[in-house]
Amino acid sequence: MNLLRLGAIALATAGLLAACGGSDDPPAEAKITYGKLVVFGDSLSDVGTYATPGLLAATGGGRFTINGAGTQLWVDRVATAAKVPTVCAAQNGLNSVGPLAGFASPVVNRAGCYGYAQGGSRVTNPVGPGNIATLPGASSGALGQLTVPVVTQISNHLSASGGSFAGTDMVTVLAGANDLFMQVATVQATVAAGGNATTAGQAATVAMGQAGGELAAYIKSLIVAKGAKRVIVVGVPDVSVTPDSLGQPQSSRDLVQLLAFTFNAQLQYGLQGVAEVLYVDGYTAIQQWAANPGAVGLANVRTQACNAAVVATSLLCSAATLISSDTSKYLFADGVHPTPYGHELFGKIVIDALSAKGWL
Repeated sequence: MNLLRLGAIALATAGLLAACGGSDDPPAEAKITYGKLVVFGDSLSDVGTYATPGLLAATGGGRFTINGAGTQLWVDRVATAAKVPTVCAAQNGLNSVGPLAGFASPVVNRAGCYGYAQGGSRVTNPVGPGNIATLPGASSGALGQLTVPVVTQISNHLSASGGSFAGTDMVTVLAGANDLFMQVATVQATVAAGGNATTAGQAATVAMGQAGGELAAYIKSLIVAKGAKRVIVVGVPDVSVTPDSLGQPQSSRDLVQLLAFTFNAQLQYGLQGVAEVLYVDGYTAIQQWAANPGAVGLANVRTQACNAAVVATSLLCSAATLISSDTSKYLFADGVHPTPYGHELFGKIVIDALSAKGWL
């Protein structure tokens, strides 16, 4: 694949951001009291959408990490730091079929729960990884994930809360990785069918930039304009350093990195000057951890902790399905999702950013 032309897109986007400059931070506030945490996004923030009775009984899973008593995601740690109640999943259910039919459960909306993030969710498109609509081409579709897109997650919250956010809400948004995964799958399918790799890669890059711009627009028009005063937006991590990507050819890894960069660049550009938004650079953070794991206490950043021969995803992973090594300081639970220690690191960079901003 000729990645030089794709790289030019990234450089042009970076130059555009540099020309715009950063927004001026408002003065630090003496003390902030929050009422609740409202969470939008995908599996990295999903606190239990798919923890159905059948799945729990069969696997002890329910979250996209190493599951167990007291397991915390980064949003749980942020909730503790903000001194608000732990977030519960706003929806629960699965449309599982075939060999996974035992996990199926009717979709239930849970009043008083503000964890809208769902594994497989994209920014705008309702069909993400693991959705039943991806069958038969993607076997993961048998899991029947709901994958409600972020734009609908926000609308659902507005419908449940009188059309606005409370000024005391802390809101988190982290999405875009599933748009990346779907774009990569499209590129692979195009090339397998004889299509041009460079053209397919360029189309995927444009689509990722559009998704980043859409998310920025939703944050401004559906969150900030509806009353939210403190919105934490975390950039998509550099997926090219995950175990799944490390096993791919360098050209594929380069494309994955470019897609994540482009999404984040357009997301940041769209949020320039919005004082109610704090952008946290998850992309660079994971690069730094991968390059110097010992600096943050990581013992392994290349191998997944969950036994891939036993479970296909960390959603189904627990202490009973780990590899034989000591995985307590591994970064990745499966091919893309963090371990609880990885979530601790993500939580720390967000909490540190909140403190530096004067929001904690």
